[in-house]
Amino acid sequence: MRKLWRNLMRGAGYVKRHLGHWLLKFDVERFFTFGYICSSPQRQLTVGYLSYFLIGGVLLCLPFMLCGDVSFVDNLFTAISAVSTTGLSTVDVSADYTFWGQLLILLLIQLGGIGYMTLSTFVMYRVTHHFVGVRAGAFRKQFSLPENFSAGDMAASILKYTLFFEAAGVLLLYPIFRSEGVEGPLWSAVFHSISAFCTAGFSIFPDNLVRFAGNVPLNLVIMVLSYAGAMGFIVISDLWRKVSERAHRITFTTKVILSITLIVTLWGTFHLYFFEPSFAGFAPGKRLMVSVFQTMSAMTTVGYNTVDVGSVMPLSLFVLTVIMYVGASPSGTGGGLKSTTVSAVFAYVKSRLGLRREVTLAGRRIPAYRVDDALTIFVFYTVVLFFGTYLLTMTEGGRSGFLPLMFEAASALGTVGLSSGVSATLTTAGKLVLIALMFVGRVGVVTIGNAMLMRMEREGNRSREDDLAV
Repeated sequence: MRKLWRNLMRGAGYVKRHLGHWLLKFDVERFFTFGYICSSPQRQLTVGYLSYFLIGGVLLCLPFMLCGDVSFVDNLFTAISAVSTTGLSTVDVSADYTFWGQLLILLLIQLGGIGYMTLSTFVMYRVTHHFVGVRAGAFRKQFSLPENFSAGDMAASILKYTLFFEAAGVLLLYPIFRSEGVEGPLWSAVFHSISAFCTAGFSIFPDNLVRFAGNVPLNLVIMVLSYAGAMGFIVISDLWRKVSERAHRITFTTKVILSITLIVTLWGTFHLYFFEPSFAGFAPGKRLMVSVFQTMSAMTTVGYNTVDVGSVMPLSLFVLTVIMYVGASPSGTGGGLKSTTVSAVFAYVKSRLGLRREVTLAGRRIPAYRVDDALTIFVFYTVVLFFGTYLLTMTEGGRSGFLPLMFEAASALGTVGLSSGVSATLTTAGKLVLIALMFVGRVGVVTIGNAMLMRMEREGNRSREDDLAV
């Protein structure tokens, strides 16, 4: 038996050495980007995601994926919505796609949730114990890793925690769906667990989760999965180290993320509970659950709804738009401007109003390069949202009203997936506008901007310094 075990270990070592050699020769990113490779992490991420979108859209057009007649634009819209973990849909996923179509959508969601190149990064790192050039840069760019976080350890943590939460979600959701008499409870549990943790918000029920508005266990499971995915792998890793290592101190980033998450959740819940008239008919307990759930859905950008979002009053629609604008946290599966970006911009304005040169938040000095990043993201994100709303209003001719269209644009750019009912009625031009917004929202406004400006930076264009009155 010992000899057999030694031979097995020797064989495993042989496979590992040769697998590492093969992985170094076969570039997974080059395969999925049709041979394109470059030294820019930003451009590599942009092209990589674009290839996933196109491949997913084409595969969804296959006959055995569809139950009815779905146009290529609608299939492309669904694919981009899945990979970007948005959840917006112009068709009924439960009625227009077969099991195989739904399975492909789920795989695209998982791909988008774990993140571009994370799987290949994890395999490469575990086999060869190092990163190769652009792969490490793109990985660090996508997940906004602080300098004291190891990219290799983070890749392993992403896979472990993703599988843990999704498996736990399946185990908890299965008996709930079964008790509710749902057809195919296991498939429903798998689909909604992955969709919730990846903050995708896709549902295989025609009414999303409206039928489960009063089901407290289901609401709690979905909320825990969504918060776990949206708050970010940095937070999860940090909290886990705090539990496992008593001497570990929670990082300032984690404290900021938790604080902003709590503040936004309380504000949204308070407004919806006390000032949303369409919730007034619910019993106090159910009204509280619905208010918390819809606030959570907008902030984590999961996009699930247990009520008809299109029926809320304009002020509540605006509040949800602001919450979607703030969004989730860095290094998580959610989108939006990000809580840390908002806190950095707030700290900058507060410091400038106080005539202080150093930017501080809660007594901590924020590095200048972080502040610059936050201001760039804030301005770029706001401009993209404004321009996207403008284009959407122009393509739709104002038929749906300005606020619902702005809500839809914010939902697409923030990769949220909440809809006021506008998506299903959009023109082809309007769908293309939302497709562009979802693409920018997933890849990141700064990543796309840097990718577009890379040539200019390489040429080293010189600019003359001059005064500007502001």
